[in-house]
Amino acid sequence: MRDLFFIAFLGLFGLMGLKRPFLLIAVYAYIDIVSPQRLSYFLLNSIPISLLAFVAAAGSWLLLDQKKDCRFSVRQGLMLILLAYCGYTTMTADFPVEAMTKWNWVWKALVFAIFLPLTLRTKLRIEALALFMVLCASTIIINGGMKTALSGGGYGVLNLMVTDNSGLYEGSIISCVAISLIPLILWLAKHGTIFPPDWRVKTFAYALCLACMLMPIGTEARTGLVCLVFLAGMMLMHSKRRFIYGPLMAVAALAALPFLPASFTQRMQTIENHEGDESASTRIAVWNWTLDYVKDHPGGGGFDNYLQNSFTYVARSTISDGAGTRVETRIVTDRGRAYHSAYFEMLGEQGYFGFFIWALLHILTFVRTEWIRRHYRRRTEPEWAWVSPLALALQQGHLVYMLGSLFVGIAYQPFIFMVLALHIGLDTYLARLRRAENIRPMMAPARAATA
Repeated sequence: MRDLFFIAFLGLFGLMGLKRPFLLIAVYAYIDIVSPQRLSYFLLNSIPISLLAFVAAAGSWLLLDQKKDCRFSVRQGLMLILLAYCGYTTMTADFPVEAMTKWNWVWKALVFAIFLPLTLRTKLRIEALALFMVLCASTIIINGGMKTALSGGGYGVLNLMVTDNSGLYEGSIISCVAISLIPLILWLAKHGTIFPPDWRVKTFAYALCLACMLMPIGTEARTGLVCLVFLAGMMLMHSKRRFIYGPLMAVAALAALPFLPASFTQRMQTIENHEGDESASTRIAVWNWTLDYVKDHPGGGGFDNYLQNSFTYVARSTISDGAGTRVETRIVTDRGRAYHSAYFEMLGEQGYFGFFIWALLHILTFVRTEWIRRHYRRRTEPEWAWVSPLALALQQGHLVYMLGSLFVGIAYQPFIFMVLALHIGLDTYLARLRRAENIRPMMAPARAATA
């Protein structure tokens, strides 16, 4: 029955896409985010629906969509360079078989992110993509939030509909993504036009924000807690009533402590001392290994080259018993451990050049979005009032991702590349409008002279 539902849903959107090609873009985004083939028992996981959806989306755009307003930005060029370099490092990878497995989904994420801004020609499309991304991610977030509220969850225990702990279904990744989506959810609840803001839309939005905040608790992901605190600080900075909301948030956090699972508070306490937690100590050791590796291999080792790492470190933990408190020291030897950081993942796999391109892409995105926010914040006309708040929401979500990616290996996460494409689409759309505004005053005297 589940397979039939997915097929009917995708088939319906496919038929609608024959008339509205952009809906096929939304279908691909849905498949990339929710991965219905992983939720399917037989039918969907036996065919390459992701590839078919991309071919349908690109084909409909080429054949049916208008292209007169399409512009190729510098950031799309950077992604194209990164794509080509990742292809090169895959051919020269330390582990060719494993690298090819990762390349098979990374290239799709990059190609779609390069292609997506070309389709974002109108405000409606920009809002539709933002809404679709939020709703697709909410299928996982609502599920996890409800289970957390009812059962409390647990590290590696919370079931997010699939047993395969990868992609957005991995606890730390979905916690980071969920927190980064909160500003965008609030923007849709205030400025959205597809679902006009009323009490129903706002109630759903606030409930979804609560589910997002429950994800770090349900997954017991320390990354999520750090991201939540960081986002709260950024939102207070831009609030006119920060001196009211700040103390209220602090009181609410203290009031919530007795209701949190004991396992959650114990795990969060390891943030203060990484040497007392084997997982955190392993990450530090992997990062040190990566820095040593790129000194000898500045071009990187290709995807999954972490499989060759091996290291020994000292782990310390505090033990309390009837005799008092003592510090226990042990020697830990480990090998083949993942990077657990997008920064070190990119550095180790793509070397200095790949890391530079990736970092430049994110820096330019932050700079351009900040320029949009400042440029349009005084534009209070109805046709412009939505721009600065959207730029701020995207910027806050982007900064949350950049912080969370310090501790999670999500350098190539398809959802994040879609967010970058949304940034680029907003920028190119506004650039077209500004050019049109500048052309109209220049053409007015010419018309008057010929009249």
